[in-house]
Amino acid sequence: MNAFTAADHAHMARAIQLAAQGLETTSPNPRVGCVLVRDGETVGEGWHERAGGPHAEVVALRQAGERARGATAYVSLEPCCHHGRTPPCTDALLAAGVARVVAAMEDPNPRVAGNGLARLRAAGVAVASGLLAAQAEALNPGFAKRMRTGLPYVRVKSAMSLDGRTAMASGESKWITSEAARLDVQHLRARSCAIVTGAYTVLADDPAMTVRLEGRTHQPLRVVVDSRLRIPADARVLQGGALIATTATVLTAALREAGATLLQLPARGGHVDLAALLRGLAARDVNEVLVETGPALAGAFVAQGLVDEMVIYVAPKLMGHGARALFELPGLDAMAQAIPLTITDIRAVGRDWRVTARVTSLR
Repeated sequence: MNAFTAADHAHMARAIQLAAQGLETTSPNPRVGCVLVRDGETVGEGWHERAGGPHAEVVALRQAGERARGATAYVSLEPCCHHGRTPPCTDALLAAGVARVVAAMEDPNPRVAGNGLARLRAAGVAVASGLLAAQAEALNPGFAKRMRTGLPYVRVKSAMSLDGRTAMASGESKWITSEAARLDVQHLRARSCAIVTGAYTVLADDPAMTVRLEGRTHQPLRVVVDSRLRIPADARVLQGGALIATTATVLTAALREAGATLLQLPARGGHVDLAALLRGLAARDVNEVLVETGPALAGAFVAQGLVDEMVIYVAPKLMGHGARALFELPGLDAMAQAIPLTITDIRAVGRDWRVTARVTSLR
């Protein structure tokens, strides 16, 4: 068992803090931070900013220069040992003369999976792992899940009134929550690789489903679940391109010309097979999926056990018993059938509350 010191904990906590700076930019790569320490002094820091750019270890090594020789590298994820868009980080650490490497967690990527640490150990570098592993993995839930299961991490976002309603009976829903909550949603979108919505939402609200943050240029993949190809070619969600998840074999010419791409999927109960959709997105290197849709499709994701996390914004208003519910979950007739949740965070966002919860059944 590794015996980590208080200093080890502090330096790894800093590496994880650095990794978090890539929360909205690294997709589809994991968020990784690195701290180089020699003789108790931090000589280099780095974090991975975007795919194709230098990894955290390389950024920290460049900052440290010759001071990296004999240093300890604290890395929030095991250094890579394979050639991708960039050379292996293990080679860079060895070339710099780093004496010790501490990784928060092993890389779940089968191409690495302990081989990076083994490569360093074989070259005479002191190696340890498992320090603040849970905190490191919490930064990369989608990457870890996709590598281990072939499925992305699914987060359902909803907004509701205090009495659990998402729209008036007429369908009117703008705006349930405050501007502060809507800005917070932009950051949820920014960290996601794909945003999934349904045909009904597109027909009712015509959303763009884009990230609207200053300086943001990269957009998540937008996906519309539309088994019957009902959405119009001038829908805002299609501007700039979108994926249409459907049971149809071909798209209409109008949808193709509007920038839509076909993702043909099998049917389940007369609708798009949502598990197949998630597998198809994972095959496109999608780590985190944000589901922003109406109660029927959101409820289907929940009922099929496909949801990892819910983020629900609660507005301090009442909309009445005739308004629309948060999820459509038919078949729940007894308390024993209720779906339990584990609330992981509650905080105020402007005048609203944001509740984050994990589904603790159907998994």
